Amino acid sequence: MSRPVPAPPGLVRVDVPVLESGLRSAVEGEVRFDAGSRGAYSTDASNYRQIPLGVVVPRSIEAGASAIEVCHRYGAPVLSRGGGTSLAGQGTNAAVVIDWTKYCHHLLAVDPGARTCVVEPGMVLDDLNAELAAHGLEFGPRPSTHSHCALGGMIGNNSCGATAQRTGKTVDNVRRLEVLTYDGLRCWVGPTGDDEMARIIGEGGRRGQLYRDLRGIRDRYGDDVRHRFPDIPRRVSGYNIDALLPEAGFDVAKLVVGSEGTLATVLRAELDLVPVVEHTAMLVLGFPDIADAADAVPGVLEGVAPVRLEALDDRLVEFMRAKHLHLESIDALPAGRGWLIAQYGGESPDEALEAAYTTLRRLGRNDDDEHVRLTSAPVEQEQLLKARESGLGATARAPGISDTWPGWEDSAVPPDRLGDYLRDLRRLFAEFDLDRPSLYGHFGQACLHVRIPFRLDEATGVAAYRDFLERAADLVASYGGSLSGEHGDGQARGELLVRMFGSRIVQAFGEVKAAFDPDNRMNPGKVVAPFALDGDLRLGADWRPGSHRTQFGFPEDDHSFSRAALRCVGVGQCRRPDPRGGVMCPSYQVTREEEHSTRGRARLLFEMLEGHEDSPVRDGWRSTEVRDALDLCLACKGCKSDCPVGVDMATYKAEFLYQHYRGRVRPMAHYALGWLPALAKAAKVAPGMVNALLNAPGIAALGKRLAGVAPQRDAPAFAGETFQQWWTRERAHRQPGPGEANAAVLWPDTFVNHFAPHIGKAAVRVLESAGFRVAVPAGPVCCGLTWISTGQLPVAKKVLRHTLDVLRPWIEAGTLVVGLEPSCTAVFRSDAAELLPQNQDVHRLSKRFVTLAEALLHHAPEEWHPSPLRRDAIAQKHCHHHAIMGFSTDTTVLHRAGVDVEVLDSGCCGLAGNFGFERGHYDVSMACAERTLLPAVREAAPETLILADGFSCRTQIEQGNTGRVPLHLAEVLQDAVPGERPEPTRFPGERAGRTVTAAAGLVAASLLWRRLRP
Repeated sequence: MSRPVPAPPGLVRVDVPVLESGLRSAVEGEVRFDAGSRGAYSTDASNYRQIPLGVVVPRSIEAGASAIEVCHRYGAPVLSRGGGTSLAGQGTNAAVVIDWTKYCHHLLAVDPGARTCVVEPGMVLDDLNAELAAHGLEFGPRPSTHSHCALGGMIGNNSCGATAQRTGKTVDNVRRLEVLTYDGLRCWVGPTGDDEMARIIGEGGRRGQLYRDLRGIRDRYGDDVRHRFPDIPRRVSGYNIDALLPEAGFDVAKLVVGSEGTLATVLRAELDLVPVVEHTAMLVLGFPDIADAADAVPGVLEGVAPVRLEALDDRLVEFMRAKHLHLESIDALPAGRGWLIAQYGGESPDEALEAAYTTLRRLGRNDDDEHVRLTSAPVEQEQLLKARESGLGATARAPGISDTWPGWEDSAVPPDRLGDYLRDLRRLFAEFDLDRPSLYGHFGQACLHVRIPFRLDEATGVAAYRDFLERAADLVASYGGSLSGEHGDGQARGELLVRMFGSRIVQAFGEVKAAFDPDNRMNPGKVVAPFALDGDLRLGADWRPGSHRTQFGFPEDDHSFSRAALRCVGVGQCRRPDPRGGVMCPSYQVTREEEHSTRGRARLLFEMLEGHEDSPVRDGWRSTEVRDALDLCLACKGCKSDCPVGVDMATYKAEFLYQHYRGRVRPMAHYALGWLPALAKAAKVAPGMVNALLNAPGIAALGKRLAGVAPQRDAPAFAGETFQQWWTRERAHRQPGPGEANAAVLWPDTFVNHFAPHIGKAAVRVLESAGFRVAVPAGPVCCGLTWISTGQLPVAKKVLRHTLDVLRPWIEAGTLVVGLEPSCTAVFRSDAAELLPQNQDVHRLSKRFVTLAEALLHHAPEEWHPSPLRRDAIAQKHCHHHAIMGFSTDTTVLHRAGVDVEVLDSGCCGLAGNFGFERGHYDVSMACAERTLLPAVREAAPETLILADGFSCRTQIEQGNTGRVPLHLAEVLQDAVPGERPEPTRFPGERAGRTVTAAAGLVAASLLWRRLRP
């Protein structure tokens, strides 16, 4: 049955099933009209939300062109999309979304001599610059989203970033574009001389008509353009019709830049490149206030031109401190409450440094001034720039202020008037009772960034939002400024263009739109004939999400899952093609799918709340679309630390799995792998007999089928003696009691206790060498991790309460508890308090539960002096270790022990607890590992140590055809303690696979039978 979709003004209704069928028949690519895909693409990084008709992911440029031809045939609107980080609403529409980033991301040609290159629209900026590095060239503009923004999106928005101080906007760096109009005109466009224009018009046809129309617009409105277009560095609002003026060379490519996909689709782009600045120095100047810093901008610009001139205020620093973002960077700032960060380039370090000193002398300051910081160290400069680039993440969900939003996040004025503009804008904030938002941005070009605490979930707040934007538009126009300095107009500012340009220029914009897209099908409702700036809001006065009783407490989200689902602001850092020193998001890194990014999943969880009647996700917690999107979430927790706003998708996934399967039969793997601690406890009675019994041919394969385990997987076998059994036999008689001096409890997690007791023994030896008196709980204890990751949260709570009862004497005594398995340590440092927020023992324990490295470095009774090992090592940091505890303490401990360690930039290992063992996950799991980790291990020299504290990480390395046995930190450090090292107790890997997976299958069958029987 047809699903007709209401059309925007001027558009026909679209028969979606017919459209979908046509696209599937004609397009080589992925055609998606399912609810999950539509929900994942329902918004960008703006305040707006529109459900797309469908999504097309073309496998080639030609396939994308075919998709547009089909849309034209059926009258469907089209939205070309890059990284989806638009802040003004131009990246969301009730249209067919074409996502170019998965396949169309290639560098097609480079001409180092001419300093040009040709790219496809889906190529990520950092990937392009990495490929250009060998030529000493780069694409100049570098927005803060450089790690994941696409060149097509940069062209559509006319992006800039901090480096535009030196290189100009994107429009200043585009030579030619291959464009495709909605009605099928496909051609390269660029500067057009009079003779060439006459030839094109004389040839007639669609291209001739387009150029004739554009020439007429130029002739009619040229004087208006010269008069009304602000002469400032950052005029991004409106169409670039100034590029059509004779003095600009009638450059149609530059006209298309910044048009937000409303005129034509960019298929390929020829870009101008600039030389890489080899050496830089940074000058940071402190001022009493950010407006005072703005006043100083003209003076800084008068002398040697900086390559960047950025600014941030004390409010941004306050937010970063509260969110623990870039603390080292903000501690390095000089005295002040507003700062200018000027970076200078040179052909040598001395030349760059002298440029900074020249500016300093001209300003009458010196580097002894407490308000001055000068550095030529690349690491320090990068840290300071990261602090500035974190502005969006730091100001979103900031403590001490209501939720902040874009809308007026991007205005620009003449640089010599910036200080006064900031003061007037602050008065406007006060008039509208909008608190004191942070002010920061690209002050060298007088572009201001600010997120404002609008109340977009209530009628009066939405009305105030409109009133404020209208007043702010009048204010910036009175300064001869621009509504947008780099983010574009979209829906947020399209309505306001008349206040900046006047009606004649806005009429000219409409004629340009009609020349390219007479039927108004290309990203309709943005820039020209715009939708209302207070319409299509992601929230709005009619947003009514349901209330939800949850197992997690969500203490950082006002104890509300709905608030947690709103945490994502769409900045898209989870779409980085590689970890860049972090982890997030491993599933996106190998699939390149929006739905398998943290942002895509957050979007679907938002739609699941059913706050809007048009949500494509209609069945709440039972949603198969949300379940499928979360299925490839590795629960690595990388987003909890790497996401600028701290989205914790692992926790959201656990809550969803609990709600989704509540009262229903679960996947077999949930029973088998989720109940692994119970299986291990049963197996320890007679591990040899269990191993022998389950070693029979066929048992392992049967067990895997029953357990829902990937057939390619083998699992480590049970040890002949558990760590706790060894402890009871060898050491328990001299165990200290709670409250005794130098006591430390060594946590016997399931993995060390039952599978790798040699690690526990090594840890005992290391801790004792540092002066600790080690204690180990005698009975069964568990953090509940496997039940948490499979969403069996009531069981996890029960297990945690039992563990707290066992540990209570130690907790009351304030005894240190040392964890060896990072995922278990992370539970006590994070998850447990969210599951049992009212339990004081949980909070007490979280403050005393530490890693082995933390115990040695920060809590050792005696100063720890290991013997130098003089070894090289590579380390795979566990995702939870990275996200919750941080890994810097471990590297410090290793260096103290004489280990020169390289921490791999490998992200998640891919096994991730139960994830990599579950049927259907093997390919993604191994793809994660093969990105960096496994090749690095294979290439490591035989004498190089392979470190991996996580049980999953070690297992992935052992099963990844590396021929290497990874070590835990405790195993490495025990070699720095005098004496013999005990031999590890392990079973052969082949037997292991037949043992645990078979046993897991039998346990799964048993548990399922017990659940289903009357």
